Amino acid sequence: MIRRCMTIFRLALPVMISQISMIVVAFADNSMVGHYSTKAFASSSFVVNVFNLVMFCAMGFSYGLTPLVGALFSQGRKTDIGHLVRVALRANLVMGLILTAIMTVLYLFLDKLGQKPELLPIIRPYYLITLAGILPVVVFNVFAQWSFAIRRTAMPMWILLAANALNIIGNYMLIYGHWGAPELGLAGAGVSTLTARLIAMAAILMVFFGRRGFGEYRRGYTATRVSPPGEMRRVVKTSVPVALQMTFETGAFSFAVIFAGWLGTVALAAFQVIVIVGTLGFCIYYSVGTAITVEVSNCAGRSGLPACRRPALDGYVVMLVCAAVSSTIFVALGPTLTRLFTDDPRVISAAVGVLFPLVLYQLGDCTQVTFANALRGTANVMPMLWIAFISYIVIGIPSTLLLAFPAGLGLYGIVLSFSVSLFTAGALFMYTFFKTTHNFTNLK
Repeated sequence: MIRRCMTIFRLALPVMISQISMIVVAFADNSMVGHYSTKAFASSSFVVNVFNLVMFCAMGFSYGLTPLVGALFSQGRKTDIGHLVRVALRANLVMGLILTAIMTVLYLFLDKLGQKPELLPIIRPYYLITLAGILPVVVFNVFAQWSFAIRRTAMPMWILLAANALNIIGNYMLIYGHWGAPELGLAGAGVSTLTARLIAMAAILMVFFGRRGFGEYRRGYTATRVSPPGEMRRVVKTSVPVALQMTFETGAFSFAVIFAGWLGTVALAAFQVIVIVGTLGFCIYYSVGTAITVEVSNCAGRSGLPACRRPALDGYVVMLVCAAVSSTIFVALGPTLTRLFTDDPRVISAAVGVLFPLVLYQLGDCTQVTFANALRGTANVMPMLWIAFISYIVIGIPSTLLLAFPAGLGLYGIVLSFSVSLFTAGALFMYTFFKTTHNFTNLK
């Protein structure tokens, strides 16, 4: 067991470093914006959380590639993997264009979403810059999932580390106008992030098409054979449920940010602080979840579904340790972390006041990430759709609304409601994974 846990941790570590670097960027970004002005910080909270809906949808759609590539990799079929990557890239680009179109239409109705009128002049330019970053993220996601599935988790890590370092430098220059750059405020943070995303996309394409060791993958990618309709359907079949699962989950959080906006600028800014602090836990869980998907998909390709239970449970052990570490950090350093983002005592007080419900939902979050990714590794992804819909839309959004307003808990109720949806999802994903692998006992 210890050896398997260490294998999962080694696979997860590069992804975890990448995610932590993104957290550092988010911390730096929000700290600079928060100290620039509370209005800019609240505007950033709105745009980031609204776009999280489409970014996580795009990310989830790319996740459909991982179990397919993982199963082929365990059989040594590198040329087929290259061809599958090309098919997946086409499907993901179509999805990216659809998401871009949806968010373009939403832009026309920003003034109808109940946000404070004084924030709209700050929100609008930042929204458009963020909109331009959807397609670069889509392309990067496809090749990152290919790299994860062939157990090369370090390669995207180095690309993201470099891009994120440039992002922080760009933030420093463009938000405040340092080193001769114009002072652009929140829009400067958007320009810096867009530039980093374009650089990351270009770098991972250069690695795939230029690195000597990936020749067989490239031959499969550039082969002139026509993709049969069934191949595209297979990619879409494993991609759409995961994309919708992540969309429903993120959608619940996006509604939460709208509800926080109804409570006022201070509550919206405090909610952004909690979202960024809570991202520390989620990104660690996401990293381990990626490793669980790779291990389960490799195991399914070699030994069949019943054997997949063991790597999933070993991954859950690693996940629980990570949740304990995250919760300890939130309890010990939560008040200090909130002060990194703003000098406004009202925002600091509001954010510190909801640290308990933030800690409370960590167990539910790590459980649902574990078994959602284990289920993804088996390629039985259709149940993820109804589980996410019930947990986050049918149960999650009404819980958020009821706890925040009729129950009178305000921002505390919004964050507390996350436990309701996450624990529900965790239980359902766990049950469905064990049902998929056919046997609840005899774990050897």
